[in-house]
Order: sequence, then C-alpha cells, then structure tokens
Amino acid sequence: GLRRVTQGSPCCVLFVPVTVPQLVFGTEILRILFHRPFVQSSLAFSLWRQLSRVISSVQSQSKHQKEMSAPEQKANVRETAAAPAEKPKEKEQVVDAWTVDAGEGNQIDYDKLIRDFGVSRITPTLVERVEAITQRPAHHYLRRGLFFSHRDLDIILAAREKGRAFFLYTGRGPASEALHLGHLIPFQFTKYLQDAFGVPLVIQLTDDEKFLFKDNLKLEEVHKHAYSNAKDIIACGFDPTKTFIFSDLDYIHKLYPVALKIQKKLTYSQSRGIFGFVESDNVGKSAFPAIQAAPAFSESFPSMFGGRKDVLCLIPAAIDQDPYFRMTRDVAQKLGYKKPCNIYSSFFPALQGQHTKMSGSVESSSIFVTDTPKQIKTKINKYAFSGGQDTAEKQRELGADLDVDITYQYLRFVLEDDAELERLGEEYRTGKLLTGEIKAILIGILQEMVKGHQERKSQVTDEVLQRFMDPDRQELKDAFQSLLKPELEGKGGNEKEKEKEGEGNQ
Repeated sequence: GLRRVTQGSPCCVLFVPVTVPQLVFGTEILRILFHRPFVQSSLAFSLWRQLSRVISSVQSQSKHQKEMSAPEQKANVRETAAAPAEKPKEKEQVVDAWTVDAGEGNQIDYDKLIRDFGVSRITPTLVERVEAITQRPAHHYLRRGLFFSHRDLDIILAAREKGRAFFLYTGRGPASEALHLGHLIPFQFTKYLQDAFGVPLVIQLTDDEKFLFKDNLKLEEVHKHAYSNAKDIIACGFDPTKTFIFSDLDYIHKLYPVALKIQKKLTYSQSRGIFGFVESDNVGKSAFPAIQAAPAFSESFPSMFGGRKDVLCLIPAAIDQDPYFRMTRDVAQKLGYKKPCNIYSSFFPALQGQHTKMSGSVESSSIFVTDTPKQIKTKINKYAFSGGQDTAEKQRELGADLDVDITYQYLRFVLEDDAELERLGEEYRTGKLLTGEIKAILIGILQEMVKGHQERKSQVTDEVLQRFMDPDRQELKDAFQSLLKPELEGKGGNEKEKEKEGEGNQ
C-alpha cells in the first residue's frame, strides 16, 4: 500500500484497531503519510487530528477502568511488587491559529513546522530570484530567514517574469485597540512586496472572528478596534492608490457569495478536524474559516478586478495561519479557482523568551505602538530574557548565547544594517559588549521606531481612512488595469508569434 502511494497510485488503508497500541500504530502510519510530500491535504491532517483525540480518549478510559478501589489496592500490595513509576510525558510543541507554545523546548522548532505543515523552505536561490525580478535588494526579513517558508512562491515569481498580474492579501484580527511590534512584521514585509512588485493589496480586518472567538468582546467593540487598527496599518506607509482595507462587518455583502461557495465545499468534520473545534464551540467558529479564505480569490473584489476570477494571490503571514490557507488551497481546486500562494514568517518572540510569540493579551510580553519611551525602556530592561551572564566579569569571560537572547533576536528584526548587526552580535557573543549596553542600543532603536509610527498615525485623518476603505475607488481599478497592460501585450505578442509559427509550419 505504501509503495502504491509513493508511486502516485490511489490507495485506501483500512485499520481495524482492537487495542490501544494498534490504534497508536495506525495513527503513526497516517502521520508518516501526512508528512510525505505527496500527501498535504487538510483531509489527511483532519484524520490525523481526530485519531489522536480518539487515542487520548481510549487511553483515559483504559486507565480509569484499571483503577481499583482503595481496599483492593491495599490487598494487592502484599501480592504484587510496586510497578515502576511511569516517565512523565514531554510537553509537545503546539502551533496553530490560536496557540504558539514551544513545549519542552526553549524555542520554536521551525524545521519541525516545515515538516508538519508540508511547506517549503525559502532558499538563497529563491531570494536571488526575487532580487532579479524586482531589481532591488531583498528585504532583510528575507535575507535573514525571518520569512522562512512558502507555498508556491516560485509560481508567483514565474508569473511575474512573464508579465502576469497578481495581488497581495494579508490581514489582522482586531482584538485590541493597539498593535504591538509582532503585528507590524507582516505589514512591513507586505509593504516591501507592494513596493517591489507594484501590485494591488487587500487587507482584511476580521472583526467578526474576534467577536466569535473572544467571549469578553462585544460586536461594537471589535468593530471600533478595526478602524483604530486600520489607522495603524495605514501608518506603515502603504500606497493608497493600490490598497484596499476592509472590515468584514462592512464588506460582508461582497465576500458572502464567495464564502458561501467555500462553505458548501467544506464539511463540518473537516472544519473541526483542521481547527480543533469541539461540541461546545459556537457554530460561528466553524463557519468563519470560509470568511478568511474568501479574500484569497479575486472574485471577492469585483470592483477592483473587474469580475476576473483568475488573478493569482500571494499571502504574507505568520506560519500559525497556515491551517486556514491549507484549507483554502484545497477548496480552490474544488471550485476551479487559482490556488493562493503563501510566504510565512517566524514569530516575533515574547519578551520572556522564544518559547512563544508576543501577545497583545499579555502586557509584559509586548512592546505596543502606543508605548511611551519610558515604557519601552522599562519593558526591555525588566522583562527581555538575556542570553548574557549574571555578572559583568562572567560576561567578559564567557560572552552571551545569541540564540536565546531576546535583545539580539529583536535586533535581527528591527536593525536593517547587516554589517552592524553582525558586529554587535560578534561583540556580544565574545563578551566585548555587556547585556546592559546591547539593551540600550535596542531601546534607542525601538523608541525611534515607535515614535515615528505614532507621528505617522497622527496624520491619518478620517478622510484618509475612508479613502483606504472605499472599494469602488477609480484609482484601484486603474492600478490593476495598468498592471494588466504588460500581460495583455504579452498575450498579443504570443498570438502573433504563434501565427508566424503556424505559417512556417504550413
């Protein structure tokens, strides 16, 4: 059966487990199949997740059945030697749309994520190809591997080389009024992509999602957060002639036809299997993934793309969003749409360490774009996990561990100068630079960065916001039509070439 699958032939594997070990073995086979490059569907992932839950349930019931009453246990002690204590099970790494936890490790294992999610690593060759097409240096996020994996990025690049158009899609869940630095990473990189390729961009604000998934948030509250977040996003410097920002609550009338088509192709069991929903979850949670999937298809933006359904889409996001877009790619095939392509970033870590990402719900783990210079200084000095030594003497002697040092890891994101980053890293690693000194450098950079963002946001008036959130602007249509000119000219040229080839053949 495995041989048939590896050869690309269809194969059905039927397990009839009688005991827990047999059930574990069957699930392990599914896990191996899922990790193989020829099986990357959400259905396989769903089966794996559901069987894993069954195992846990069966093991729990088995343990319960084996438990004895207190008198029976006392009687049994005289006849049976005490069993050796079981080794505690290690906590596994968990990365999904809602949880990022390294488990027993000190940091997220991105190699494991590449294997588990079935994504491809971004290679130096791919980065060089981006530079060749855009005729500009790659963003330092790309150069340093902070955006580290992708799905079909090579298809986007090949299309661009041929003059074909594509659009960008990213988003934000407005759970709070203010963004933190971790939220800015995808937007800063998306701005680079928009500038480098000169393409349209849609940004989804999932206020509906936050209402469904956050019990403490009211509908009016998340809608208000969406508008506040939109001003922060505009402050990143996006081109207003090529950018459409929308709240799901405002734009749902245009999204809904596409979302319905997606929902019809997505079963309830698939939704539960992919996202881990349980019986007690509200039904809105199971329906929402289709809403996040819909903007990946150009049909969702009829005014912008003139009703075209075949425009390619590239989605920059953090790797924890992959379950959504793995499902989106599966549904795209069923609907006859172009599969969206993805480019994924690593996480901007929490101040306390790389075992999890920066979180807006934990004040002490984050640097917010609303923080004052004093707050930034206090948070870095007080909470930023150090890979340096306890004393200055030890630091001079032993140096710092850059892999776990949060200050240095933040510098990898916010310091654009490669030579300066290398110099600081080498001096800190060898003990020439003390922890307090490198923290002071980071504090200065972050204070300037946040101050600049606050100044730009203050210039985003309600009129500017309204412009970005108007889907029917003529400038959006014009931007896309200008992008299509090379594509149309290329098609015309190809037709002429084909005519000439045909005449020659005759």
